[in-house]
Amino acid sequence: MRTQVAIVGAGPAGLLLSHLLEAEGVESVVLETRTRAYVEARIRAGILEQSTVDLLVQHGLGDRLLAEGDPHRGIHLQWPQERHHLDFVDLIGRTVTVYGQTEVQKDLGRAREAAGQTILYGIGDTGVHEVESDRPYLTFTDADGRSRRLDADVVVGCDGSFGPSRGAVPPAVRQTWERVYPYAWLGVLAAVAPSTDELIYARHPDGFALHSMRSAEVSRFYLQVPAGTDIAAWPDDRIWEALSARLNLDGWELATGAITEKSVLPMRSFVQQPMRHGRLFLAGDAAHIVPPTGAKGLNLAVADVALLAPALADLLVRRDRRAADAYSDTALRRVWRCTHFSWWMTTMLHTADDPFDAQLQLSQLRWVAGSEAGARGLAENYAGMPIEL
Repeated sequence: MRTQVAIVGAGPAGLLLSHLLEAEGVESVVLETRTRAYVEARIRAGILEQSTVDLLVQHGLGDRLLAEGDPHRGIHLQWPQERHHLDFVDLIGRTVTVYGQTEVQKDLGRAREAAGQTILYGIGDTGVHEVESDRPYLTFTDADGRSRRLDADVVVGCDGSFGPSRGAVPPAVRQTWERVYPYAWLGVLAAVAPSTDELIYARHPDGFALHSMRSAEVSRFYLQVPAGTDIAAWPDDRIWEALSARLNLDGWELATGAITEKSVLPMRSFVQQPMRHGRLFLAGDAAHIVPPTGAKGLNLAVADVALLAPALADLLVRRDRRAADAYSDTALRRVWRCTHFSWWMTTMLHTADDPFDAQLQLSQLRWVAGSEAGARGLAENYAGMPIEL
């Protein structure tokens, strides 16, 4: 097999990249270890930045998003006995939209299927080879157990933390930074209408809590729990008791219902650079991970491929290397901005055993809620900076 761009990973980053490349006249083949059904069922992010929504709409991927997505003007910040609304529209003239990553994935899958995109699901043993040459290639075992080879002009790793692309950058070349947090998120989906119009981010002495939503009938919740928590230690009744304790205020009570899914999500930050080595380019979680507090993971992946697609078109069609050569440095400016914001939100809202830190957190929350400058800074970062900083 041969193509211009071999894409490893058929998540949102990989499928969106193939869509954007086609618009630039560049062909691609996408490889994915999981089945299509598995990829489309993964529960992930649910908040889209304004720039992400604009990009999807601009490229013909926004019909269902505009019809079913839930635009939010802002968020609520809460600590004991206080809840404050930050209105992003008033502050910066931008919004965010609640629309699950599963829905984005389905929209992309249908669009690529309609376009006749070659996507090979259920492959294994993926190897990345000769990326320092002008003839990189991938080896893999297809869903029928046959050994295959895919030659390309460029390889793009959109295969997350555990795929082979990240490790194909030689140790002598790559630099990494990581922060592992001492807590995790216990996430649940519940068949109950949201009790709030917009997301509630709550700092509580017992730990952080987040009230989000997926639709008018389905709510999404997160609880701060210790790292390494066993989900079996959290029966449904305990989850609702903890959520109610951390979210309830005088005159406002959390509605409860049937919990349909629950999981524990580790919290960490990770950045690897460069995001380009030879003819290998990295995008999304293959290059960076952020804690979900700032709602940046999916949006960062979209920003990466929005930069990368025209850069690859310049390289392969117009024989202009400048944007491709600048891709890593350009993308990393936004990556580090979002990494800082995600760390800032995380450390402001999650509790630890240090009473000094607790007072600093409360002081910071009061400043953000009470200062237009503080609120504007949070809104600007949360609703999304420009794709190219």
